Amino acid sequence: MERPSWAPDGIDLDRPSSARVYDYFLGGAHNFAIDRQLAEAISSMTPNVGDTMRANRSFLRRAVQFLVSEGVTQFLDVGSGIPTVGNVHEVAQEADPSSRVVYVDVDPIAVSHSKAILDGDARTAVVHADARDVDEILADTAVRDLLDFESPIAVLLLGVLHFVPDSDDPAGIVAKLRDGVPAGSYIALVNVTHEDQPPEVIEAQKLSGRTGTPIHLRSREELLAQFAGTELVEPGLVHIPLWRPDSPLDVDDRPERFGALAGIGRV
Repeated sequence: MERPSWAPDGIDLDRPSSARVYDYFLGGAHNFAIDRQLAEAISSMTPNVGDTMRANRSFLRRAVQFLVSEGVTQFLDVGSGIPTVGNVHEVAQEADPSSRVVYVDVDPIAVSHSKAILDGDARTAVVHADARDVDEILADTAVRDLLDFESPIAVLLLGVLHFVPDSDDPAGIVAKLRDGVPAGSYIALVNVTHEDQPPEVIEAQKLSGRTGTPIHLRSREELLAQFAGTELVEPGLVHIPLWRPDSPLDVDDRPERFGALAGIGRV
């Protein structure tokens, strides 16, 4: 197949990428047939997975709009994937064109695609780093050049820490990020949970243990601990659709079915 402009040389187009699979579930155009085939296979085993990913992206939009309304125009998106289909810079810059965004991801494929897609956008940057390496992220030249650490910064951790095992201290990761940004900054989190979930959903999520990136389900109490040192904004830590929905009609009678909790804390 012909290599599109957003697919850098060196990227194997015949192997699926988790970042491109996510893009496909969101209705994006940055994916290939091999990614779509894997996405359909995943859907056949866990039919709700696409809805969950789209709910997470909807929360991202609402969260960024809220943060810009609070005067925050700097964003550090850790575990960003491919920045496409209503991602942070699009939402933030629509609300305030001066908004600046640094995307951070550990997946070299996602980083390569991101750099190609964002080439020429002076208000965005892409950093290849592991979410666990907070010191490296905060000291990165691209981060320091683009973000002003004298003004509030929104740190987004939307669906990345449930890939971090307890042995790597996810609450400690959040604490280091919290302590590394100025007062008045915000921390936004999404993490999958076992609370309010039927046994079959929990068993399906446990299948991730067969991959190189198993998912770690966490309780509300464990996730609240990650907000230590911040003040949770209303409505607190809730199932994704319940966090400031655009309309009550956007919340169905089973908001817990998306299997993840979301919240934002002010530093």
